[in-house]
Amino acid sequence: MAIVLDRLSKSFGAQNIVDQVSLEIARGELFVLLGASGSGKSTILRLIAGLTQPTGGRIILNGRDVTALPPQQRGTGFVFQNYSIFRHMSVADNIEFGMMVQKVPKPEREDKRDELLDLVGLTGLGDRYANQLSGGQQQRVALARALAYEPNVLLLDEPFGALDVKIRERLRRTLKEIQGRLGITTILVTHDQEEALNVADRIGIIEHGHLLEVDRPEALYARPRSLFAATFLGTGTVLVGRALGGRAQFGDFSLPIPEEMPITEGSRALVLFRPEQVVLSSEKPDSDLPVIGRGTIIGQNFAGAARRLQLRLPRLKSTRQIAPPLPFGEEGLLVEAVVPAEVGLDGKDIWVGLRGWHILNHPKPRLLLYDAGAGPAATLNIGKHLMDRVNASATVLGVTDESEAGLDLIAALRSQKEVDLSRAVKCLRYGRPAEQIACEYAEALYEMVVVAVDYQHKTERDRLGETVHGVLAMTNAAVLVVKKEPEKYRRMLICTATGEAGKNNVRVGGRLARRLGIPSTLLHVASGSDSATRSALNHLHLASATLRAMDVSNNIHIRPAKNPVAGILAEAREGEYDLVVVGSHGPGSRPPFALEETTLRVLAEAAQPVLVVPAEEV
Repeated sequence: MAIVLDRLSKSFGAQNIVDQVSLEIARGELFVLLGASGSGKSTILRLIAGLTQPTGGRIILNGRDVTALPPQQRGTGFVFQNYSIFRHMSVADNIEFGMMVQKVPKPEREDKRDELLDLVGLTGLGDRYANQLSGGQQQRVALARALAYEPNVLLLDEPFGALDVKIRERLRRTLKEIQGRLGITTILVTHDQEEALNVADRIGIIEHGHLLEVDRPEALYARPRSLFAATFLGTGTVLVGRALGGRAQFGDFSLPIPEEMPITEGSRALVLFRPEQVVLSSEKPDSDLPVIGRGTIIGQNFAGAARRLQLRLPRLKSTRQIAPPLPFGEEGLLVEAVVPAEVGLDGKDIWVGLRGWHILNHPKPRLLLYDAGAGPAATLNIGKHLMDRVNASATVLGVTDESEAGLDLIAALRSQKEVDLSRAVKCLRYGRPAEQIACEYAEALYEMVVVAVDYQHKTERDRLGETVHGVLAMTNAAVLVVKKEPEKYRRMLICTATGEAGKNNVRVGGRLARRLGIPSTLLHVASGSDSATRSALNHLHLASATLRAMDVSNNIHIRPAKNPVAGILAEAREGEYDLVVVGSHGPGSRPPFALEETTLRVLAEAAQPVLVVPAEEV
């Protein structure tokens, strides 16, 4: 193998940018690292080049461990997005620069320069300077200069990102031709899925420092293993149903589950189908094709030889849609399809069937449980209940600021005699609890943080304790604040107000209610009046529809009160609610109508566990 990464890691402070990445790349392969901005892909490239030192792991290039070697001894060429050519030098001098440093004789240097100019399509432009070149030409110079070193490995960090579409396409073809002709092992980093599909021999999909999947472009597109890969690489529709009798059931519509797919009876089943796998017709499709139902065309985009359509279909019972995401208040299904441009459809009562699909593995939700090592075990009990009910994985986090106390705490975490959490990962951090919870949450992408109230604080303001205050202030997490464990889970109270933050309360609370299998009440407090405004009523009806689309049984309750806090607390006391959901605008914000103060007062005075939902989707 030309490149071997062995558990490569890089952290900055407490944040893991690259986390235990292992990868093998064959000689002559053009490998693409594909991921969103901030996923760690460029950091991996810099680690290979030696421009950044790893925190852990090894880098092996052509059988040689180069982990500790400086960049100039690694045999790599690097091309950046911003061209990085010397603007005071001509094109020829830029290409010759590295050879001059290596003291290559002038005749040999000039021959190599002319060869590279011809290779990248810049013959005759050797006397020009950067300000006389287009962006595409400058990037060709940067590529030629990197190749002049005759590197064993070529590293390209989003080299076409600053160029327009046509030039990008042309340079992709040029790169592919040059790489194939020279047989040089190449890693290209990009966030452009089309670019990855066009040039790669293999693609590695990276998310938040984790290498999720590696495969050929065709295989990753047609048969992704993870939900992230399915939705990041290409477009399509993703539905969540149930596995029943060896089939993925979506209301009256079902698809066979492959025998090799490890989906247990009754668990969630996910299906992905791409726009080109959707069959549309005015008449019901052939009986051999699975039929989702009949829908209406609500939008279309002309794309030359093809036309991309968006259709709305009636909701399928016991089905939730993940992609494309449904607008707030939408109950039906949204399906994307591609048809030849000349195909004419009248827009209504279109039958929608499938000629192909792919059953996905369903990712487990992840929970972060903070255990102070003393006091009631309500956090751990609720965590265990959630793990069992929603099939979640969990990390139990302990935080201490002294090494001796740390040893005692980790021993307590490992034993946890009161609660059987043997399936959970145990983690110990040193420092202030709120700060360390925030760091752990940011690094591992947990769906929810579960933390108990600190009873050592007695004042009105601080009765929640500094840990709860700190976690809410420093993270954008959904935080479940526990005072005592409910005897059972019967009903959820979702407190919602008009606006985007209220929508997120409904979405996040609804997902938890669905997983727990409990109904919900949507509460709106009409402050100082007997009725809600028209906009509030509209919001409540859309919220109810959103919950129904998640298969959450719900009702609407409008409660007059002098202020939101009084209304929420009165409803929480009088109703049979075991969980309360409220909103928070998250770190650094100044929400209107003192919502943050409302949230803190509800947390301080409600008897039930309270789930605090951030304004932005988590």
